[in-house]
Amino acid sequence: MSSTPAGADPISLPRYLPAPAPSWTADTDVVVVGSGIAGLTLALRLAEAGRRVQLVTKGTLRSGSTRWAQGGIAAALDPGDSPSAHLADTLVAGAGVCDEDAVRTLVEDGPAAVAELIARGARLDRTGTGALSLTREGGHHYDRITHAGGDATGAEVSRALTAAVRAVAGDATVDVLEHATALDLCTDDRGVTGLRVHVDGSQRGAGGGPRTGVGTVSARTIVLASGGLGQLFVATTNPPESTADGMAMALRAGAVLRDLEFVQFHPTVLWLGDGARGQQPLVSEAVRGEGAVLVDGAGRRVMVGDDGVLLHPMGDLAPRDVVASAIVARLGATGADHVYLDAREFGAQRWQQRFPTILAACREHGIDPVTDLIPVAPACHYSCGGVATDLHGRTSLPGLYACGEVACTGVHGANRLASNSLLEGLVFARRIADRLAVHDAAADLADWPAPQPAPSTGRVHAEPGRGRLLDPAALPVLRRAMTDGAGVLRDADGLAHAARRLADLAAGAGSRRVPAEPQAWAATNLLDVATALVQAASLRRESRGAHRRRDLPEQDAAWLGHVDCRRGADGVLHTRFRPASAAVAEPALVADLQGVAS
Repeated sequence: MSSTPAGADPISLPRYLPAPAPSWTADTDVVVVGSGIAGLTLALRLAEAGRRVQLVTKGTLRSGSTRWAQGGIAAALDPGDSPSAHLADTLVAGAGVCDEDAVRTLVEDGPAAVAELIARGARLDRTGTGALSLTREGGHHYDRITHAGGDATGAEVSRALTAAVRAVAGDATVDVLEHATALDLCTDDRGVTGLRVHVDGSQRGAGGGPRTGVGTVSARTIVLASGGLGQLFVATTNPPESTADGMAMALRAGAVLRDLEFVQFHPTVLWLGDGARGQQPLVSEAVRGEGAVLVDGAGRRVMVGDDGVLLHPMGDLAPRDVVASAIVARLGATGADHVYLDAREFGAQRWQQRFPTILAACREHGIDPVTDLIPVAPACHYSCGGVATDLHGRTSLPGLYACGEVACTGVHGANRLASNSLLEGLVFARRIADRLAVHDAAADLADWPAPQPAPSTGRVHAEPGRGRLLDPAALPVLRRAMTDGAGVLRDADGLAHAARRLADLAAGAGSRRVPAEPQAWAATNLLDVATALVQAASLRRESRGAHRRRDLPEQDAAWLGHVDCRRGADGVLHTRFRPASAAVAEPALVADLQGVAS
């Protein structure tokens, strides 16, 4: 089933970003793109296995989304909890689209992954008896969320892993390139051969050679751990680096992207007024886990209907898609632009001990949650879809792996369960590392099913300033189109309008002279992934999980399955629905992914 409407022109995506010709080269065993929890964990484990690793990160090692994570890491660590209970909660949140084998892998490997993180130096919060302090968030029926610094888990995880990587960086195994933008995957008819990278400034590689501007790192194994697409929307919890770079690179190279329509909007993001743009402060779900409730301007509970009955059995701790939709519905009914989180019963001491980061952020904006209601509204938070992988992180493109938010492992389904993302990064990074530790590039490629020819490569570089690049000044138009047409609530007309606006931007990008530089590359990556996302959302004609349509408000069992996007050899973006009945079990998944229309 194709998403291209009858009579509509097919959507074409260029194979490469325009960029200067490479001026330097390097080679390694494995390239890891990204320095969040997934990328850093992978680099450390590969280094311990003796593999040479080139770690490429857009900012510094501590840039990215991991350090912003407040809630924590979900794992069945309490004696009263179990992996099977964690699996059940995850499957419910995923609304029928989770890969159960992937979820089982996550929950069964989770406790050991958390133990390894602690062994690497992460200081997680403890009780007075020395046991890990556990709390609860939306969708969980047990206290299973580990945290650090109350609400600064990501910052502590990032600190510990960054310190561990810096301790080995520059030796014979790990070479770190900071302030480096990954541009495109290089491929041949067997799979990936390397990565084009732009280095801002001048750095020296492990071999001593200078690296500045565009270069090529040769490797038969590349792992994307580059994060999500949060900067697609006007308001987001994501940092500026979340510009969908890894997804866009994989898409242009012909890899399958899956379930892009499932974008999770966090229900409780600090509302800073109509003019607020970009990254907004998150008010962690753990605040509701500790007893806070959502109310509207009249003091009425958001998660309680007019009949006095809870809208969901878990009330304010319902899964995020349920709470976000309930907030949007209340806003529509009242004409307001935000609701409130009431946590005044906590008192000053509890706020300071449990949520010091959130307390400081609120007070910075003139709100004291000890005595005031906290204004909140939904904002883009997490991409449940991404580059499709199997249980070992393998994508449909031989030699290319993915883990973390850039990947669609099948764990999250239609809606991510709270605090499963950091765990997913840990677990699947470990699985990729374990595989690559015993497979060299040649053996790993030989293990793949016979690959399809890669999309036509054309020129690897283009003349600076020429070609299809989106002017970064157009990003407000893109973000407004995505927020209005593909935000919390969608419908056919809104998605069609968003598609037209994106097509206009693409046409303009091909007709204007835009300098080839990092801001333009990031803007173009957002445009490419936005185009695929809108096409996927237009195809899924139902409401499921994080994908909510005003015109099709119910789930439809006929749509129980996945939407796959792939750039074919003709350059055309092909989008197809794959029913659950057509799904195949791993290890045939890679061959199955390669069967997506091209």
